[in-house]
Parts: sequence; structure tokens; C-alpha cells
Amino acid sequence: MIPQVSPGQFSSWRDSVTATANTPETPFTPVLLDVREPWEVQTACVSEDGFKLLTIPMREVPARLAELGPEQPIACICHHGMRSLQVANFLFQSGFTKVVNLQGGIDAWSQEVDPSVPRY
Repeated sequence: MIPQVSPGQFSSWRDSVTATANTPETPFTPVLLDVREPWEVQTACVSEDGFKLLTIPMREVPARLAELGPEQPIACICHHGMRSLQVANFLFQSGFTKVVNLQGGIDAWSQEVDPSVPRY
């Protein structure tokens, strides 16, 4: 089962994985993987803050898997959390070990973290 992280818990998750995942030999920056379509990202997007924002539409993830590291901490996000959960499951089944789903997606992010992010 893929762990769920609420937007309000995201910064704690980010700080935790940064503290535990980083070593001098393998430095990792947590990734927020946005799997929404380009028009959705243009409509509402989060700002990078202690993580790398990577946007790969859900349908492109299998072909672009090499852009992600299997040991890299990855939080998946979409509009409401369903597509991102599917991608998180796919990543886990593909050998990625530090994957979580951002529960409620960008919509919940707007409500819990940053009300300047438009809701749609």
C-alpha cells in the first residue's frame, strides 16, 4: 500500500526524507512529481520549496521512467489524488522504494498550504 501524505504534512515528509535519504555518496532532493496534463499545470501549480518539481503527464510516465531515480524520494500529485495514486503504485511496482501519494492533490494543496494556488 502506498503511503498517503496530506498537503499539510508534505513539508514534514520533505524534511524527513531529506534528513534520512541524503548521504555524501548519494545526495537526493525530494521530487514532487506532478502527473497532470500540461493545461492543468498552467492553470494551477505549486512553487518549488526544498524539493524538485517535475511535471510528467500520467500517460508519459512509463516512457520517461529514466528521469527518476529508484532510490529518490518521490511524492506524486495530481488534481484530487487518484491519478497520482495510480502513478505511485506503478513506480512502486517498478522498484521505486520511497514513493508517497499527495492525498487530495493540488486542490487540497490550495486549501491546506497555499490559497494563492487556483482551484479548478
